[in-house]
Amino acid sequence: MVLFAFVATPAFAELNIVATLPWIGSVARDIGKDKVSVKVLVRSSLDPHFIEPKPSMLLAVRRADILIYNGLGLEAGYLPVLVESSRNRLVATGRPGNIDASKFIEVIGLTGKADRSMGDLHSGGNPHYHFSPGNILRVAEGLSAAFALADPINAGSFIDNLALFRARIIEKRKEWKGLGLEGKNFIAFHKLFEYLARDFDFEITGYIEPRPGVPPSGAHIQGLVETMKDSRPAAILTVSYYGRRQARWLARETAIRTVEVPHDVGAGLGGAEEDWFGFMDRALRAVRPLGPIDR
Repeated sequence: MVLFAFVATPAFAELNIVATLPWIGSVARDIGKDKVSVKVLVRSSLDPHFIEPKPSMLLAVRRADILIYNGLGLEAGYLPVLVESSRNRLVATGRPGNIDASKFIEVIGLTGKADRSMGDLHSGGNPHYHFSPGNILRVAEGLSAAFALADPINAGSFIDNLALFRARIIEKRKEWKGLGLEGKNFIAFHKLFEYLARDFDFEITGYIEPRPGVPPSGAHIQGLVETMKDSRPAAILTVSYYGRRQARWLARETAIRTVEVPHDVGAGLGGAEEDWFGFMDRALRAVRPLGPIDR
């Protein structure tokens, strides 16, 4: 009986999932539910472009059965050292437990190369695909298959959870399509919202940053002011961790409203719980055109 208990216990244990970003943790929880335990490395209040490795992160990766990350270079500054230092063969590069979520998606902004003159550009494509319902569904499908491979006994649960997730996305898309974003144009601080624009048929017609990660010059800002006076964008889009000062200045000069859009699940909620669907509700409500009642 003791031997049976020793052998049987791993089969019934939760999969220990480590996710780099809050949105990844949210999708992993929706697909795994009670069959997984999820640890998120990066707080929603932080800029995901500039994260430093910490001992607590290393400990989490060392204990992980599966490591899931955004990819497209977003975690390049801290994740490789965590994976290597953890000495966890389950999540080593090339192993089934090392999951680059970007491998499941349709990438936009692919350049094939990047150098310093192009700013903080991701040569593999724009990494902010978590604003895209279509791509999030592809990630969910990929995670369901990966969880089933790691835990075949509970494969049926992961498939069922994916079906529920897919049905919820279909219903929410119908709701979100009614927000009236089609054909609108916006100014943004950083190239964060390209997937959102693609999926909801609006345009980003200018950027406060002349190139990703490069601070704007006075001449660039003045040129943007003149462009905005002609194009009259619906809003200036920014996030909590950068661009607010420049966006407020532009708003004063052009009488165009500034909108702070949540950049990830839980951002701006002070620790309150939220899933990916709640995050998208907030993001889309932020960018929707103002009607007579809203004014």
